[in-house]
Amino acid sequence: MNGFFCAEESCQANEDPIGRASNHRYYVLIASPPPWTFYPLDSKCITSKLQALRSAIDEGAWSLRLVFIYNANYYKLGQTRLIIYYQTEESFSGYSKKEYILSDINDVVPIIERCIRNETLEEFEDINIQPRIFLVCTHGNHDKCCSKYGNPFYRQAITTLKDLLLSNTRVWQGSHFGGHRFTPTMIDLPEGRYYGRLDQKSFTTIFKRAGDIQCLENVYRGWEISPWQVQVLEKELMLTYNWSWFNYQVQGHVIEQHQDETFSKLLGK
Repeated sequence: MNGFFCAEESCQANEDPIGRASNHRYYVLIASPPPWTFYPLDSKCITSKLQALRSAIDEGAWSLRLVFIYNANYYKLGQTRLIIYYQTEESFSGYSKKEYILSDINDVVPIIERCIRNETLEEFEDINIQPRIFLVCTHGNHDKCCSKYGNPFYRQAITTLKDLLLSNTRVWQGSHFGGHRFTPTMIDLPEGRYYGRLDQKSFTTIFKRAGDIQCLENVYRGWEISPWQVQVLEKELMLTYNWSWFNYQVQGHVIEQHQDETFSKLLGK
């Protein structure tokens, strides 16, 4: 069984990745160098004060996702970068963002506690940087597929963006955020679109939003601001309306479904 890779099995079975984008109100990203343990808060560089949030984070996992991130180009010893993406009630096109540079990793705790309680973050000073972020899972201690396929893709993605001199776009490697069967898997933030089974051709198409949009047919996992049923519909609309679809403000809801979710009635606007 040591040679078994779930990502290869999923690909061979032609498993459709659509509808597999997790829906969270908050994404809390903490810059901390790997390796990360299976549960990142158990990693040796994490303080006991931050680890004490584990139960609260686990209890609120449906609304808050904690991800550890790293990119050597943006990491500075003695500083902790905290990036928070959050949905507002009127979110039609993705997430709002706060980014902080903190002198002590324990300073992230009161900010995360506010997210857990769904309280405003306005009283905290942020550095007001709004780049587009590609978050790539490379978390081999959670699933070996993420290491085997995620790490090479991450390194290639950094080179691709560097060659194109894109100063307003960053790539981070990250701890597990779901979907290791579709690795290399990635989130495009602040929009919150999930992708999987990526290569550099599809990656280039995604960040340029140009070329044949049909190349997203087998790599698009969904837009996480919507329920999975709406994600399926949204993909078809995206493929129909081409790249102009990404400029629309969209919101969808499930208004009727059977208990086993075999039938759904959707409302969109």
